[in-house]
Amino acid sequence: MSHGLGERWLQAAYGDAAWLRALRPLEALYRWVVEYRTSRYRNGRRRIWRAPVPVIVVGNVTLGGTGKSPLVAWLARHLSEQGWRPGIVSRGYGGKAEQGAGYPLHVTLDTSSAHSGDEPRMLARQTGLPVVVDPDRPRGARALLEKGCDILLSDDGLQHLALGRDLELVVVDGRRGFGNGRCLPAGPLREPLSRLDEVSAVLINGEPAFVPPAGAWTFRLVPVRWRSLADGTSHTLAPLPFHGPVHAVAGIGNPQRFFTTLAELGVEARPHAFPDHHRFTAQELTFGDDLPVVMTAKDAEKLDAVTLERGWVLEIEAEPPVDFAAWLDTRLSGLR
Repeated sequence: MSHGLGERWLQAAYGDAAWLRALRPLEALYRWVVEYRTSRYRNGRRRIWRAPVPVIVVGNVTLGGTGKSPLVAWLARHLSEQGWRPGIVSRGYGGKAEQGAGYPLHVTLDTSSAHSGDEPRMLARQTGLPVVVDPDRPRGARALLEKGCDILLSDDGLQHLALGRDLELVVVDGRRGFGNGRCLPAGPLREPLSRLDEVSAVLINGEPAFVPPAGAWTFRLVPVRWRSLADGTSHTLAPLPFHGPVHAVAGIGNPQRFFTTLAELGVEARPHAFPDHHRFTAQELTFGDDLPVVMTAKDAEKLDAVTLERGWVLEIEAEPPVDFAAWLDTRLSGLR
């Protein structure tokens, strides 16, 4: 599915377009495949590797951005503050380890995002903790254990059942919710909504525009600072470090969320939306004028070969409720 077609399909799935009804027979097939695959793990026909330390999986049941990565970063920082030594394992979507280096790939700020993917390098930058990319999650987890980690975070790992887990946290976009409530390809769901009955907690990014599952927590994504792409220095949110209009670039799962945040900060933005995980070229970020270019932290990790002297990154952080943090600490207290 091309990027353009994929974006149009995603908009249709969240908007419940009538033409998607023709895909419901394929949805039935997809659901059968998901159930068959899951049953093979449950009945022992496919092996589940269980780490000797707690494993927290953070994922979603929908396609498209939900704000999952900022929550992973918050979890990593919170666990460190509680005395844990966390490590993060990721699939590294959008990246491929170079020939010879292979997997598991230990991610640093010197790692090309073409090899690691954008989100793992962003998490390494934001947390300063060990981050490993590996399509084989158990192998990546073992690499983190060798680094001395005593608790593991599996980023976007809900459907990667080969890695055993102690807690499953599902993140949901508060504005888009579950779309038309149907599975691929007739809707945006990776798994049926009944999957939510099995997870440890559901966290909704922003006030929900739908009836939330019982017991779900709501959290916020909060802008915290600007970072200059020219020299890496940080600046407070206000006053703005630039004047007048800017070009706002977003190659994330839900670009409109970023554009809305900019408007709330008083930024006069000219929006440019790209597909999720899009790798930018210098030409795509050249707009024929001298206006600054602002982007998300995730997008900034994809500028390996692009220099933006007037580029700015809006850094955001997740802000979960206090009672969620208390619940998490209680659940983990019995796993030390």
